[in-house]
Amino acid sequence: MMRIGVVGIEGGWSSEKLTEAVHDQTGYSLLVDMGSVRLELPTGSAWYKGVDLSGLDALIIKKIGFRYSPDLLDRLELLRFLSERGMVICSDPERILRVLDRLSCTVTLQANGIPMPPTSITEDIGQAVAAVDEYGEAVFKPLYSTKARGMCVIKAGSNVRAQIEDYQGHHPIMYIQQKLEIGDHDMGVVFLGGEYLATYSRCKQTEDAWNTTTAAGGKYMKLNPPERIIELARRAQEPFGLDFTCVDVAIHQDRPVVFEVSAFGGFRGLLEACQIDAASMYVDYVIRRLNSRG
Repeated sequence: MMRIGVVGIEGGWSSEKLTEAVHDQTGYSLLVDMGSVRLELPTGSAWYKGVDLSGLDALIIKKIGFRYSPDLLDRLELLRFLSERGMVICSDPERILRVLDRLSCTVTLQANGIPMPPTSITEDIGQAVAAVDEYGEAVFKPLYSTKARGMCVIKAGSNVRAQIEDYQGHHPIMYIQQKLEIGDHDMGVVFLGGEYLATYSRCKQTEDAWNTTTAAGGKYMKLNPPERIIELARRAQEPFGLDFTCVDVAIHQDRPVVFEVSAFGGFRGLLEACQIDAASMYVDYVIRRLNSRG
């Protein structure tokens, strides 16, 4: 019997879904909250609820914490230690480190020529004001967030400096992206093991919503994008080498742009929009990888 653990959140929909899929295919399951793990560096043991995680056959990372924050980087370092000692972890913690920080993800995408919205990074209030004046309307994004949490839209105008000062009080390094008109939907293009799986769309349900996330009321719908969209998303995710990933793509003025590459997203969108059980497919992928090791 293979023993595969899931790093996730107890009660979290996607974490529980993946844990159930592991149990269905192996007869064993363990949902691991990294906040309760004790890593013993001398022995290489990682204890959770009486189980030494280093003795498992593999770990699948679904969620590293409830909220995105720099603290999650340290949790990934614990898992990286296990990976360095030969444990199969999907996706590789070191590779997740490159996408968890929005700035790190953006730098990699830009270095590989992936089209993105115009973006500025600064710690200076004056420079931030200049960016908003240039863009006309900008989205300020925390370096660690998901589903648009903590983001805000600031328009050029007389009170722009005060708004930016208030924002910087919580986010010293400001990630500023021009707000683009992308219609009423964007796309989640999903890959498993680097191979294209499917695409779902997040559609706005209200005119006053500035983003398409489900947290803002967006709904999932099935989408069959043209090949050029799939190939762009493939190029975007390729440098990161993740086992399971979702690339956020939108259309602006008939041209596709990439917003981010995610290490965790996609399960619910695929199930609700495409009737694809990504959790079971992911577990099957991990089992095949383990079997190929002999």
